[in-house]
Amino acid sequence: MRFELTLNRTTKQRMLPMDYQYYISAWIYKVLKQADADFANFLHNKGYRKDENDNKLYKLFCFSRLNFGKPKLWKEKKLFEISAHEIKLQISFDVNEAATNFIKGLFMLQEFYLGDKFNGIDFKVAKVEALPKTEFSESMRYHLQTPWVISFKAENARYPQYLSPNNELFESLTINHLVEKYNNTRYPKSITTGQINFRRLNDFKRSGFVMKPGTAQQSRIVGNLFEFELNAPVEVHEMIWSAGVSEKSSSGFGWIEGIEKSKTE
Repeated sequence: MRFELTLNRTTKQRMLPMDYQYYISAWIYKVLKQADADFANFLHNKGYRKDENDNKLYKLFCFSRLNFGKPKLWKEKKLFEISAHEIKLQISFDVNEAATNFIKGLFMLQEFYLGDKFNGIDFKVAKVEALPKTEFSESMRYHLQTPWVISFKAENARYPQYLSPNNELFESLTINHLVEKYNNTRYPKSITTGQINFRRLNDFKRSGFVMKPGTAQQSRIVGNLFEFELNAPVEVHEMIWSAGVSEKSSSGFGWIEGIEKSKTE
């Protein structure tokens, strides 16, 4: 399920850190925790998985970039100067339609500060709208609005490597991730790698966000932006539309849009 939030700027503050995704993710978790601590802890600490011995954590939500028109960019300060008073944000949850009113109620009229201790903006959620359900076929084309992250950690490596699509491992790891994500969130249903075919449609652009900025855990996660065609069971398309297509989707990676049916159909 996808929702569009209308955020109203409530103070004269206009500066927002360019790497704001971490703060949005933290705010969403905070809203969930206020409403239902057990559910929020489940999202943050576990996500969906088949059993307690499975280390693969799958989160239930994703979110878009902020739609704030054409801000002034202060590149050297890594800040956006935003003049718009009304800003749009889309969020999605991998839940059924029965949860629509519950989720709308959680976010409506929420007031929050988005930013770090030096720069940020106060917002109030003025409107929450459930977006129309999308019809999927097995063959679809998508545009990535936020980067698709695929990582690989070698046996003796300290840090993971964030792969680009021209890496020989990218396609196989992409398909493996989708299969694992589906099998862990739809148990006891399952699919195999043979049921998914991925094809990139254009050149890619490397892009990333800084996570946990200003802390000892600060890191930069890098993914890729491109258009792609995916052939898979309809339920896989529903999953990536609601939960993001990427690793680390609950941090704002892997938001897809621009759906159209494949021209090969």
